[in-house]
Amino acid sequence: MWQETIAINGPYHFERALERLALDPLHSVDIENKQVKVPISNVMNQPIIAEVEGNGNLEEPLFIVRGTGEKEKTLSRLHEIFAWNTHIDKVHEHFQTTDLKALFQEHYGTPLVLDFDPFGCLLKCIIHQQLNLAFAYKLSERFVKEFGTERDGVWFYPTPEKVASLNVEQLREMQFSGRKAEYIIGLGEIVASGKVDIAEMKKMSDEEITARLIKIRGIGPWTVQNFLMFGLGRLNLFPMADIGLQNALKKYYQLEEKPSQEMMGKLKQPWEPYLSYASLYLWRSIE
Repeated sequence: MWQETIAINGPYHFERALERLALDPLHSVDIENKQVKVPISNVMNQPIIAEVEGNGNLEEPLFIVRGTGEKEKTLSRLHEIFAWNTHIDKVHEHFQTTDLKALFQEHYGTPLVLDFDPFGCLLKCIIHQQLNLAFAYKLSERFVKEFGTERDGVWFYPTPEKVASLNVEQLREMQFSGRKAEYIIGLGEIVASGKVDIAEMKKMSDEEITARLIKIRGIGPWTVQNFLMFGLGRLNLFPMADIGLQNALKKYYQLEEKPSQEMMGKLKQPWEPYLSYASLYLWRSIE
């Protein structure tokens, strides 16, 4: 096992990141000791686990990373997942000139942390469609614990090949709707066949990715936007159809009812090019 110490520029609120990760029962998070175990699949699809421990503070973040296997690829992936290369200070400064100033002061330094596996992220986005958050997490937990892989208490999402081999009745028994079960299996088939290469999407623009994914049955704009944000870490996404965002805006602006699409379109203009951080902090305000 190797160990590496990573120092990054602040602000970076690792505890806030861990709090959000801990909402998902599939994650192995120890908030008290500021640790999280991260499942990482390498190029041979061999399960690798990296342990990340926060050992600094808000303004001078420091992390101890322990892992096995390919050190450089693991560290590169962890930089992506935990947004260690993002200048959160610039994001914060941008929002000090907007009406979200108070929100960004409250959640100062909170990073946009990615889902650990891009394919798993896309699966989770489909599973979570039109469900309340508690049941959505429960359903994805059942799915992964039945068809995924566990290693040292850490869960890995099933591979596209495994998902493609499932049948609708297996998912129906877990309380999936028939239609959503078809979407999940269909996605597995498309990715396993190589018709869609999720790894290649890192090199593509948001528009190119949207054009490719929107053709897949069961994937609409909300799913694509959430995948771009939490699967690939794109910084300028604001899924206006999201009920949570609508409720957060209603609370923040003390509205009598949820804002219209037109109102949301006007509100978000000053928040570009960091709409993803506006989305994240608004979600955090009601979680």
